[in-house]
Amino acid sequence: MAIGKAIKRSLSFEKRGVSSGKEIKKGHFAVYVGETENERKRFVIPVSYLKHPSFQELLLLAEEEFGFDQNGALTIPCSESVFVEMISRFR
Repeated sequence: MAIGKAIKRSLSFEKRGVSSGKEIKKGHFAVYVGETENERKRFVIPVSYLKHPSFQELLLLAEEEFGFDQNGALTIPCSESVFVEMISRFR
């Protein structure tokens, strides 16, 4: 019976967009930003940012740096300050 409750709880978390104990709202996704592994910081951003040409350039940088075979979350290799400045213009 405990396994059944755990499965139901897991499924209800997935429906609400909760992943690994960190909440991500519907219509958003998580990215890690930083030039080195020690500097990386997690950001949860709206999916609508994907359509911005500036964000698409960052995705190309990520592809060049890591390829399509990244394990885990999307990582963008730029400084946090540059990323924050850029996405502040999207609003």
